[in-house]
Amino acid sequence: MEDNKRKDLARALLAIQSEQECYDLLDDMCTIKEVEDMSNRFYIARLLSEGKTFIDVEKKTGASSATISRVNRCLKHGCGYRLVIDRIAEQEDS
Repeated sequence: MEDNKRKDLARALLAIQSEQECYDLLDDMCTIKEVEDMSNRFYIARLLSEGKTFIDVEKKTGASSATISRVNRCLKHGCGYRLVIDRIAEQEDS
């Protein structure tokens, strides 16, 4: 059952066709704090992928070292952040 819920969420995310639709879905599904937290974690991932140090990231974002470490671990050993950051960079370059 849990797998079906994740599939439904993945399908919902893949059905998004614009930035506004993404905002609307996030607003419906998440609290303001949850969206802010996710936005901050993604920003941390972008800063780390640009080579910023933990101290730089902490000063810029106000995030805890635990959050920065977790994002860094996901950036290095996961695949979601890296994939999306690379795709955004490709879009920005073209």
